[in-house]
Order: sequence, then structure tokens, then C-alpha cells
Amino acid sequence: MLDVTALLRYGIGFGGAHRTTLFGDGAVGAAVVLDRQGVLPRAMAFLAEIVRSGGTTYAAALPEPVPGEAAAQLVRGWLQSAASVVRTVEGDQDVARWLQSVAALMALRLTYRTRSTGSGG
Repeated sequence: MLDVTALLRYGIGFGGAHRTTLFGDGAVGAAVVLDRQGVLPRAMAFLAEIVRSGGTTYAAALPEPVPGEAAAQLVRGWLQSAASVVRTVEGDQDVARWLQSVAALMALRLTYRTRSTGSGG
């Protein structure tokens, strides 16, 4: 099983191959998990904007970073892991870009699912 919490800590903290894995496997894994929990892509896109505006530490302290208790707890853990290594505004921007990547992948899954069932056009 993919450990998104560790991927965030190492991908944001160390960069390089760790960051590549975070934005590849980590983003896909996070998108699948959140999609299965019913989180909409716009919730993650909104969270990315919160991180851009207030920082990762601020977002990690939100009582409900995304809708749904289980999903919120999961995402809060991810944010806390990232916040433990973010030291600069650029680090916050990396976290926001990752959240936006997750949102984009979730949107692709949603679009594909809607089109493949014939209800989206």
C-alpha cells in the first residue's frame, strides 16, 4: 500500500526522485483514495488555494480541510506531514501544486467515469 504521508514528507523535504514519486505515484494514489471516499476535485483545488494563501501549517490546522470526517482526518495527516518539513514559501507552493495535481487527477477520473456510463455527454 502506498504511504502518501511518507511520500509528502520525503518529496517535499528532499526533492529529487522523492518529489518525482510524490507527484507521480503519490498524486495518483491520493486521487484514488479521495475519490473512493466521495471527495470532489473542487475540494482539493480549494484546499490548494488555502495552502497558497495561508501556508501548509495553517491548512493542517483546519478542522475540516475537505468534507467528510474520514477524508478530513486523512488529508489533515497528509498536511501535517508536509508541514513538518516545509520551511519556505516555495515549500508551501510545492504542497499547493501537489494538491492541485491531485485535484486534476480526481477530475479526470470523474470525467472518465461520467462519460463511460453515458451520462455526461
